[in-house]
Amino acid sequence: LTGKAPENQNKNRYQDILPYDKTRVPLGEKNGYINASYIRMNVGEEEHFYIITQGPLPSTMADFWQMVWESESDVIAMMTKEVELGQVKCHRYWPESPYNSKELANFYLRLHNYQTLEYFIIRKIEIINNHLQFTTWPDHNTSKLAEQLVKFICYMRKAHRRGPIIAHCSTGIGRSGVLLCVEILLSHIEKDLCFNIKQIVRDLRDQRFGMIQTKVSSKYATRSLCFLKSLNLWYSSICYDKAGT
Repeated sequence: LTGKAPENQNKNRYQDILPYDKTRVPLGEKNGYINASYIRMNVGEEEHFYIITQGPLPSTMADFWQMVWESESDVIAMMTKEVELGQVKCHRYWPESPYNSKELANFYLRLHNYQTLEYFIIRKIEIINNHLQFTTWPDHNTSKLAEQLVKFICYMRKAHRRGPIIAHCSTGIGRSGVLLCVEILLSHIEKDLCFNIKQIVRDLRDQRFGMIQTKVSSKYATRSLCFLKSLNLWYSSICYDKAGT
């Protein structure tokens, strides 16, 4: 794996979570390294295209924004806080206050404005259009997570216009993996298509190691699916594999 090369080891937040070479996102003309993976998922005849990545480190912040620029993405979905329970999950990679700028090697970033909602924050950053930060992922109580996550996805879709949606948490496989899984499930339900949740997870894991890596993450995805059912988005023709729960 390219991520194991000595010159790339300090670019990985976790040394045991590395992108597959076949799906890793290359940077620049020299195919530079960032811990990020392309994810392509088919929903009927439509392909959903994402980039999933780890929370940026201080040393990889410029690489992260280079990836955003080169991929022409207009939405970043951040599924973690910067610090949780005293542990750093993600380096702050955006300007802290409106009209302040952050200078990187090849970019200037400017926070145009932001809006704090009940469970996520919307930031308009000049180099991209939208930065959405989900702020209420619970450590234990999942009762409200499903509804909040689906509403977050609805706004994310509304904001998205071009390029892949870039999603990250801290590891780039847990919460952000759940986000992609639920968005794909929602698309299948809306299109009245059959699906198998276990196969969706397998397809995600085939493109990035360890996606939705814990039983807790799987429980979040399943609870979200139950919430979609309660919204009357459930159709009798959907072939839900109950064993996948």
